[in-house]
Amino acid sequence: QVQLAESGGGVVQAGGSLRLSCVASGENFRTYTLTWFRQAPGKDREFAAASRPGSSTHYANSVKGRFTISRDNARNAVYLQMNSLKPEDTGIYYCAAGKPILSNLGSSGGYYYWGQGTEVAVSS
Repeated sequence: QVQLAESGGGVVQAGGSLRLSCVASGENFRTYTLTWFRQAPGKDREFAAASRPGSSTHYANSVKGRFTISRDNARNAVYLQMNSLKPEDTGIYYCAAGKPILSNLGSSGGYYYWGQGTEVAVSS
């Protein structure tokens, strides 16, 4: 059974940092795109950052320069280092695994597996 388990969420003041982790089990995700999505209260889920096989990375404009996605294929894990956090970064962060084409990285429909999410709250 494939499972993705996120951790690392919490409450932090604006300007602070958090590091999210997502560990996968049940399959080798070396050939998958691993992506972080997020959903703010009352809003639709949105793309945050993606790590494609071969280590290319992609970011939403809203997080570029502040967030860094990385992966460890040996551990079947993906991480999201979040710095200079803002109140608008508040939400539930989900990791997802799939094989979307490059132009569809931000579309949730291209992902086969999802975690349950970890909550991030940034206070002003």
